[in-house]
Amino acid sequence: MVLKRARLYEQVADILETRIRDRDVAPGEELPSERDLMKEFGVGRPAVREALFHLDKMGLVELRNGARARVKAPSPEAMMSSLAGSARYLLSEAEGIRHFQDARILFETGLVRDAVRMATAEDIENLERALAENLASTGNLRKFEETDVGFHYAIAVIPQNPIYRVLHSAILEWLMEQRHVTLNFPGQLHQACEAHKDIFAAIKARDEESAARKMRGHLEQVRDHYWKVRGATP
Repeated sequence: MVLKRARLYEQVADILETRIRDRDVAPGEELPSERDLMKEFGVGRPAVREALFHLDKMGLVELRNGARARVKAPSPEAMMSSLAGSARYLLSEAEGIRHFQDARILFETGLVRDAVRMATAEDIENLERALAENLASTGNLRKFEETDVGFHYAIAVIPQNPIYRVLHSAILEWLMEQRHVTLNFPGQLHQACEAHKDIFAAIKARDEESAARKMRGHLEQVRDHYWKVRGATP
């Protein structure tokens, strides 16, 4: 097989990706050696190495010194990790921050609706425990930030969808600067606690509309307060 000269590594990567996706090479198995890939595709070592590096960034293979590339089972974590660089680039501009804030509001409002419908008694207990930890940490800002994330995460895991869980964690990590800005302002910890208590009460009462309304109101207040502190229009 001889490939066209234009962007050889992409063509190699596309073929190998198809083989992985079609399970011609299963997770845990090794790909052919660089030398064998060079011979098969009629390309040089740089094209093969660039293709393997590309697949590594996608989370499809694992590269190890002195060993053949090994196929990995794709995971939500690897998917989000591959997006991190682009996300941080977008967050370097005010418009990008606004877009992520709006995405978080839409996403978590939907999440809390699922939480109301799907929460088990154990889920409610776990969420109540997360809320209690959050309320008890108001005297320690760093601890409060951690438990604030913990409360929202406890909602995100209720639907038992790993994509939701990983996407939620990624968005909160990318918006970390927003959390620092808002929670450092006087009165915000109390406001966050009250919002969390209202959200929990609505979930426990199985009131989907109230839970969605409380979550949206909470996140919109956080967004608007962030831009107020920054001296910009939300």
